[in-house]
Amino acid sequence: MLSILALFQQAATSATGQGLGLIGAGLAAGLAVLGAGLGIGRIGGSATEGMARQPENTARIQTAMIIAAALIEGVALFVAVIAFLIQGKINF
Repeated sequence: MLSILALFQQAATSATGQGLGLIGAGLAAGLAVLGAGLGIGRIGGSATEGMARQPENTARIQTAMIIAAALIEGVALFVAVIAFLIQGKINF
């Protein structure tokens, strides 16, 4: 039992840098997607509120909402691509 624990400890110390890099890439992608989701949700809520207040401007508000949501989603996609590139640079 002790030899197995020693083996796991040795493997953990040799791969700590690689593991931390992968965890960092995953956390970066997850936080970016979380932020994008919150931002798009907030845009949608505000746009819905604006459309309810001024129904005559619905088309303009909807267009602005879609453009803003696309820009936010683009940032999240760039972060996801960078996270995949970071994972590809780490050798197993």
